[in-house]
Amino acid sequence: MKIILKEDIANLGYKDDIVEVKSGYGRNYLIPQGKAVIASPGALKQLAEVLKQRAHKIAKIKADAEAKAATLEGVALTISAKTSATGAIYGSVGNAQVAEELAKLGHEVDRKIIVVKETIKEVGSYVAVVKLHKEVSVEIPFEVVAEAVSE
Repeated sequence: MKIILKEDIANLGYKDDIVEVKSGYGRNYLIPQGKAVIASPGALKQLAEVLKQRAHKIAKIKADAEAKAATLEGVALTISAKTSATGAIYGSVGNAQVAEELAKLGHEVDRKIIVVKETIKEVGSYVAVVKLHKEVSVEIPFEVVAEAVSE
């Protein structure tokens, strides 16, 4: 079943994308939740008109995302975490900690657009991806180090 997304949905698509989903997922979840509409001929015409009218706004949003990506390019983070004697982290390091470290450097980034591919449970070097726009993303390398323990 073809649907038009009304909002960004992780692992499916972005707002105003036309995607193919299984009927049950579309009819029982996406459409009742208001996250999508059926891609009927009328809805497709309406979408084309809206996209035409919004083209300059979309270009500005993408330009803003590229400008923000340029400021984030080359940023490297160091995140300290409490660790055991073997180097294992108590808890884990995720997108919230990466967003917090970016904020300390003056880069306000919503933690929801930061993707850390694996669960980080040990000290070491990792990479986070910041998805600023559907066509613009930045890789930010970060290192997880053991927090100095004062006894």
